[in-house]
Amino acid sequence: MKVAFLVAPEGVEQVELTDPWQAVRDAGGTPRLVSTKPGRIQAFDHLDKADTFEVDQVVKDATVGEYDALVLPGGVANPDFLRLDIKAVAFAKGFFDAGKPVAAICHAPWTLVEADVVRGRTLTSWPSLRTDITNAGGTWVDEQVKVCTSGPNALITSRKPDDLKAFCEAFLEEFSKTTKGSAS
Repeated sequence: MKVAFLVAPEGVEQVELTDPWQAVRDAGGTPRLVSTKPGRIQAFDHLDKADTFEVDQVVKDATVGEYDALVLPGGVANPDFLRLDIKAVAFAKGFFDAGKPVAAICHAPWTLVEADVVRGRTLTSWPSLRTDITNAGGTWVDEQVKVCTSGPNALITSRKPDDLKAFCEAFLEEFSKTTKGSAS
């Protein structure tokens, strides 16, 4: 299982990157950090700078076909930067077009709103995204984790860092369903 973690050069909530990353590794998968620029990304612990992480691949060079699934970590600034990058938005949308699972936590659904892939889907997020999701044609619910399969792919969403354990368990279960028999 090869999983893309799409993040902006700065603003990702560190725990929303590192916990799912470790969950993929613990499940025997290969996580890869994809960003809009090469080098290192700056993670945050809420509003404070945290660690930096090496980018594995620049989104302009990445293809959906290389990956089995996509994880979109949150942080307020991270998805706001991503939704302004045409290639990042297209990359995220490509997983829906290919029927591959996507997991998004906290503010990350902003990227999905920009990609116009929440229409007809039920998802959760940080509460402040409720209106954005509703205006984009999605149904917002206040649940720890929501798995929506009423679309071309499985969409797994959670609200906040406190939901990470349930989020990781749910996306690993969905990712394993999709990747059974995969050569990755």
